[in-house]
This record gives sequence, structure tokens and C-alpha cells, in this order.
Amino acid sequence: MQVSLQALKAFESAARLGSFKAAADELSLTPTAISHHINNLESRLNIDLFYRQVRKISLTPTGEYLSEATSEGFNRIEQALDRVQTAGKSVKITTTSSLAALRLIPALQELSISQPSLKVDISTSELVEVQSHTLPIRFGEHKCVTPDDMITKEQFNVFGLHTVQTYPWLNGPVTLYTTEWKNNTLTEPPLAQWLAQNTLSPSLFIVKTYDQELFCIQEAMAGSGLVFCSTTLVKRLLNTKLLKHYGTQAVASDFCYYVPKKQRFQTRDIRLVLEWVEEMLR
Repeated sequence: MQVSLQALKAFESAARLGSFKAAADELSLTPTAISHHINNLESRLNIDLFYRQVRKISLTPTGEYLSEATSEGFNRIEQALDRVQTAGKSVKITTTSSLAALRLIPALQELSISQPSLKVDISTSELVEVQSHTLPIRFGEHKCVTPDDMITKEQFNVFGLHTVQTYPWLNGPVTLYTTEWKNNTLTEPPLAQWLAQNTLSPSLFIVKTYDQELFCIQEAMAGSGLVFCSTTLVKRLLNTKLLKHYGTQAVASDFCYYVPKKQRFQTRDIRLVLEWVEEMLR
């Protein structure tokens, strides 16, 4: 049976408050409108829901039953709406595993201190989501990226444990971990350019590869060798003296981090998150 939602709301309010006038005040209607809605509901159901007396109403047994049901139903709807609204205030970041693990997730506590009401969820995905509350931070070649979408251009250098001596490759070839991208449309990391820029011979290094910079950096932190990777990813590790570079010059690359169609993000919360990411990676 179809009944008016507005009539059910008028009935629930009047039953809960014990007054048509109080229900009218709560719903910003007139007492006449409340009475009309309830009369229509009773007519539709073919049963009385209220005992009507002068300046007083009370529920019939059927009215009491329907009152409990409608109150529970509207409360559940209100709770669901609150949960949906709360979820809508959360900003989701999708990005690479390396950027998430090495820069974004470790910095979340700092963000929560400065913006305690801001909720951020970080996940790793290669897909560019188009939802207005999802911020996709992608890694690619800057020649393919609109300048307005770019967050930072990438430089590369060699890093290792802070305890390792300067120029460890002088005592013989050392293991050097670098990345062979999953995405084969990307150019290789600029290791050859770095060697040339620092006048070093390839024979000084035994090159091993992973498909993510994160794994290469983990090998360096474990003392298994050195890592040739993005300076952006290791900045926090350098600041905490978990890794260091050896006085070599960083080399520019073709790569950058960017947000596709960045200007489409205009809501307050997502702009705050975007500004936080841009400041951190600058």
C-alpha cells in the first residue's frame, strides 16, 4: 500500500509530541495541514489512529503500534543520513604504493593535528577516479601533463644507509637497486644520465631492479645495497637520517607527480588536502 511520506511524518511527529500544534511547529506547517495529512492517512488505512478530544489527542492501540514503527523507521533514516554525510566529508587519495607508503601515510598525523576535522583516506590504485571527493595523484612523464596539473618534477639520485662510508663504490662494485616500471610506456629511470653527470663508470655498480621504487628503497634501508630513486620519495628518510646521499649530483628526469584536471577540485576539504600534498612535495 502506498501512503504519503509527508502524512507519515506528520503522524509520527503528532504521535511523539502528543499535539497537532506541536507537530505543526516542528515541521513548519499549520495545525490544519497536520490534521489534513493525518485524516488522509486514516482514510487511506481505513482506521482511526487518534482519539480526538477537546484540546487533547491520544493514540489508539493501532496508532501506538504505527507510532513505534514510524519513529523507528525515521530514526534509522536519520542515522543513515548522518553516516552518509560523514562519509561525504572524507577525502580519498588514490596514488602509487611508493608515494603512499613513503610520503603521504607517514605525514597523515601532522595533517590531523593542523586539520582535526578533516578525514583523509589513502589507497593505491592505477585507475584515475572521477568522483569529486577522490583526489588522484598520478606518476607519469611531464611532457604528457598539462603544466597546471603538475605537482612536482622528479629528480633522481643514489642513496644508502647513513652509516655507509662516502663513495662506497670506490672499494669495488656495489649493488644498486633501481626500478623497471610496470608501465612499459614510461621511459627508464635516468641512471645512464646520472652516471654521466657524476662521471662514474657503470662497472662500479651491479644493477638489480624491482617494479616499484618502494621495494628498491627498502633494500637500501636493509643494507643490501644502494638505491637509485626519486628524491621526492626519500626526503623524509633523509630528514630522519635513515638514508643519505653521497655528495653526488641529482639528475633531472622526464617524470612528475600530477593530478589530472586539477582545477576541477574546488570543494573546501579537497582543496585543503591538495594544498597539503603540494606543500609537502614541493
